[in-house]
Amino acid sequence: MEEIQIYGDFIQLDQFLKKTDRISSGGETGAYLEAHKITLNGKKVTEKRKKLRAGDMLKIDGDEYKLTGA
Repeated sequence: MEEIQIYGDFIQLDQFLKKTDRISSGGETGAYLEAHKITLNGKKVTEKRKKLRAGDMLKIDGDEYKLTGA
């Protein structure tokens, strides 16, 4: 599991995917969501701009991320 530090109250899913180099632009988010299994705290994510907050657990194709606050 990798810990990712966020600044502020939240980070949007599309911003997270760019931060972790999974996509290069926000326009790729929809296609990425369709092609990959993404869950947030155990629930499937379908919203491009889902707000991720400190303490959340995000799982992308088996890779786990724990979001921590600054």
